Amino acid sequence: MNNMRILGIDYGQVRAGLAITDELKITAQGLKTINHNGNDKKLLSELDDVMKQYEIDTIVVGMPFHMNGDRSIRAEITEKFIHKLKCKYNKIKIVSQDERLTTVQAHKTMNDLDINKKKKKELVDTISAVYILESYMKI
Repeated sequence: MNNMRILGIDYGQVRAGLAITDELKITAQGLKTINHNGNDKKLLSELDDVMKQYEIDTIVVGMPFHMNGDRSIRAEITEKFIHKLKCKYNKIKIVSQDERLTTVQAHKTMNDLDINKKKKKELVDTISAVYILESYMKI
């Protein structure tokens, strides 16, 4: 049981970025971005594949707050998604993590790496998921 990993999810309206820790839970790396177009069933089905592939004991979902700390409308939608996760994966610890600025950080990282515009759209959610996971791991 010591090879468990943590899965990070940047849950967006159209896409969800996934990141995962190594088995020692020291580093986080981007896994993939899932285009679900608001269809949680499609997303949960794709998550099933990830859960089969890796042993995961914790799922961290980014919680979108406004910069002043108020809950956004997206936060309510995200909480509904977290509820679905808790029902489906009831033996796994599921937590939310403040994701303010993760998308900004992700864009800055991509600009620093000079990644082209088309690629940015594919990568932003995955990189954001890495930041969400890393900030959770620092707690």
